[in-house]
Amino acid sequence: MTEHPHAPISVEEMAHAFEEEAAPVDLSHHAIEDWVTLAVFWGMGLSVFLQFFTRYVLNNSFSWTEEIAANCLVVVVFMGSVMCVRTMRHIQVDLLYRFLPTRAVRVLETVVDVISIAFFAYMTWLMWRYLEIVGDERMVTVNLPRGIVFYTVFAAFTLMCARSVHNLVKDLTGTKTARQKAQEDINAGGI
Repeated sequence: MTEHPHAPISVEEMAHAFEEEAAPVDLSHHAIEDWVTLAVFWGMGLSVFLQFFTRYVLNNSFSWTEEIAANCLVVVVFMGSVMCVRTMRHIQVDLLYRFLPTRAVRVLETVVDVISIAFFAYMTWLMWRYLEIVGDERMVTVNLPRGIVFYTVFAAFTLMCARSVHNLVKDLTGTKTARQKAQEDINAGGI
């Protein structure tokens, strides 16, 4: 009989749970875009806090904080998407992968990878065209070029395309498919 995962424990057991040695922290699986995204996220959080503080505590809000926070959010979303492409964590329907034979899964993975590469390459090209049109515009409340945000989105699409190519190579050369490894991580609770 297995023990229930949420079975009540005694106060004594609870007190000794914090005495256990912590496992070493491994940050090697993070890439540069993860750290950039984290930094921009904290910048966005600081901007939102500053907006809240100046509006509700000082009753005289800074007008630029909202625009900075909104632009930071755009950067966080697109740079976070690069992270999702690299780790194959975008929402997908992988139910078929469980029921198809391994050879059919590999073919389907290759088709999905090629479609992803084509999509991200097309979006990169469209973003480049968009930059040619509006890349020199200025922000409304801060005298900075909006191209900062647009070039970041362009870089994110470029990185998503490169990460998709890398995923295709891994799928073509790996013994275990990358999606199978990702599914094993999900099943093991490593979401």
